[in-house]
This record gives sequence, structure tokens and C-alpha cells, in this order.
Amino acid sequence: MSRIMRYLVVLSVLSVLLVALVACGGSAAETPAEAATSAPAAADESAAAATEAPAAEGEERTIAVSGAFALFPMMTVWAEQYSALHPNIQFDVQGGGAGKGMTDVLAGAVDIAMVSRELKQEETDQGAYGVPVTIDAVVATVNANNPNIDAILAQGLTPEKAAAIWMTQETTTWGQLLGTDAADAITVYTRSDSAGAAEVWAKFMGGSVQEDLKGTAVNGDPGLAEAVRQDELGIGFNNIGFAYDLSTGGQLEGLRVIPLDLNGDGTISADENFYDTKDAIAGAIATETYPFPPARELYLVTVGQPDPVIAEFYRWILTEGQTLVPDAGYVNLSADRLTEALGLLGE
Repeated sequence: MSRIMRYLVVLSVLSVLLVALVACGGSAAETPAEAATSAPAAADESAAAATEAPAAEGEERTIAVSGAFALFPMMTVWAEQYSALHPNIQFDVQGGGAGKGMTDVLAGAVDIAMVSRELKQEETDQGAYGVPVTIDAVVATVNANNPNIDAILAQGLTPEKAAAIWMTQETTTWGQLLGTDAADAITVYTRSDSAGAAEVWAKFMGGSVQEDLKGTAVNGDPGLAEAVRQDELGIGFNNIGFAYDLSTGGQLEGLRVIPLDLNGDGTISADENFYDTKDAIAGAIATETYPFPPARELYLVTVGQPDPVIAEFYRWILTEGQTLVPDAGYVNLSADRLTEALGLLGE
């Protein structure tokens, strides 16, 4: 083969290779304009994936919760049931009082606070975002062996009588309260921890804050109930979950719930007597026969709107989780209030 023919063969091969390379490059390369257009789209897809990722099934997470003793029993039930349905989501639930829960969540120490009162302006100013989840109430309690027990249960309490015991301290003996000659001094108990129950009880009597209440201060719902159980002349107040035995439905052994004299006539009539069982008082709360306050809504609080994982948990509480409320000794939110609460969670 001549030299010229060899050159022609080589040039033919190079031409074929060049065509192949151009074809491959054309299918893979982007113009600068195309690259600029596709980059934001990719970033948007990444951001969406990051937003959805926390809710992905299988990703493990522990949600820390602290706060009100009032909501603690209900929250533990919800947490256990939800974790059974979603094993990747676990909970660390601690009591300590509504004030502690609010402090913890605002400081970033926990994910959710349990709060047994309405949120305060200074709390919402710091980003506190509350969602109502159930209802309970505060009740007055007395030792079951109080020597004046029959008269106490027959006459009950009005806001004015309660204020004379806890706020002004004008009433210091059981005889003064009951209009008898009993000289026994009333031992008054209140809460030492920052508690929604104490604030709500003060509001029932015309006060506004926990500090309006006087008496021997005891920490926590369980502590206050036990103090009254150990003192025959003691009087206190508790959330219904700590005044009733949930296993029997009756009042806690050693305690008696003092009825409220709703019409102020000095006697507890049949339509005012709904305290024997937790179901009976829950029914009175649901119909608002038992007054608000001392009945009230209970809240779960985050800083800002809850993240996707917590929001999904909230949605379950406000739907399927409501079926667990009565057996736990609480009262369901109304259908309208449930709709409002779900609306607080956004899309």
C-alpha cells in the first residue's frame, strides 16, 4: 500500500472516532444556561427531601417532654401507644409542673412542654406555641377521716368560702367554715412548684396567679394529695387524675373530694352531687356543669409550630388518640375544638 493510501486510511479512522466523541459529548454536556436552570430545581428537591426526612418511617428519634403533673398520666398513655405503632419514635416524659415544662421548652432542653393553663403573653412572645389536647379539672380535697366530714360534704365550697381559706385566711377553723362550734384549725395546703393547677384554683376564687394562695406549700400533685391524706384536718386541691383511683374509678383512698356549692344556697343538692366517681365528674366537666375554672384545657407546647414528626404525633392525639382519653380519667375536647386544634398544625 502506498504512503498516500495509508494516510487516507488513518484519516478515515480518525474521522469516525471524532464523530463518535462529538455525539457522546452532545448528549452529556449542558450549556451554561441549562446548568443555571437545573441547579435551583435540584436545590428545591433537596430542601423538600430535608423537610420530609424527619417524618420518614424508620428514622429513630426520642422526643423529650416535661411539665404539668395534670397532663403527665395522659401523656404517658399517648406516648406508649404511639411508640407501639411507630417503634422508631420513643419518648422521655417527665413531670415537674407546668412552669418547669415551659422553662424547659423555651430553653431548648425539651421538645414539648405539658402546660395545664392558658399560655401567658410573655411566653408566646418568646415563641411558645400551644395546642389544646384534652380537658381536666382541679377539685378541692379533704382528709376522709376529718371529724367534720359529713358537714363538709353536705355544705360544699363556694368561691367566697374557698377564698377565705386560701387567700384572705379569714377562715382558720372548721367551725368558722361550717357554722358550728368546732374549734379544730384548718391545715391549708398549696403547691410549692410552679403549677397550672394552683393558678386555676386561684382564678376560681377570683384571684389571678398562684402566688395569691396561702398555706403550707408542697411539691407536686402526688405530694399535695399525700399531705392531705396524712393530715386529718388538712385541706388541699388536686387535678382529678390525682384525686381519683383510675383502677377503681372511685375517689382515692384517704381523700374525699369537696363538692362545689354551685348555687350558693349552703347545701349540696342532687344536681350538684357528681363526685363519687371519675366518670361522674368527667360527665359534669364535659357538659360544663362543673365550672371553668377550675376545669380547663390542657396544652402541649413547642417553640414555634411543631416540626413534622411532632405535628404527626399531635394529629394522632387529636384523632385516634382521643379514644384513650376517657379511660385515662380525662375529658375529650369538643368536635369543634378538635377541628380548631388540628388547624393549628397547618398542612
